[in-house]
Amino acid sequence: MKTHDGVIIRQAQPDDAARLRELRLEALQDSPQAFSVDFKTNSERTVEWWEENIRSGVAKDEMVIFVAEANGELVGMTGIHRSNTPKSYHSGYIWGVFIKPAWRGKHLVDPMIEGCLDWGMAHGVLIARMGVITTNAAAIRCYVRCGFEAYAEEPMVIQWEGVYYDELLMARRLEDPT
Repeated sequence: MKTHDGVIIRQAQPDDAARLRELRLEALQDSPQAFSVDFKTNSERTVEWWEENIRSGVAKDEMVIFVAEANGELVGMTGIHRSNTPKSYHSGYIWGVFIKPAWRGKHLVDPMIEGCLDWGMAHGVLIARMGVITTNAAAIRCYVRCGFEAYAEEPMVIQWEGVYYDELLMARRLEDPT
């Protein structure tokens, strides 16, 4: 657990499931073009699904979610999911980055991503990858600040309300494999 400007940055626990579910749904409504998953699909995921997802991800050493909490309210989230296949077990993917609008600009994403990367290194992840729509300049600046570098651009990854969005693919090496 860390604090950042009075905000607690910590690993999500199963008892966070209801609040985490609501935060994820808020993210999908606030920025639907930024996520490959949709609101309808996620709204069908129950609190119990979130509890089990948190519990099993940690138990299997495959996933962790970090949250930013202020005054008992979850104001931000992100996670890292490690590949579960032997040939790509060394690779993790940062997903679900979101900060509530009133809390943006405070660099709360940085310590959440740092938490994900620390978890990844402790679990054998050598490289973390992520994708961000190319129109999200603030997020791209944040990820560069966190040490990620762009390595490719994938066209038309997300379609929202008839508009297609390209995705900037980014990566950060966590350890030198040699």
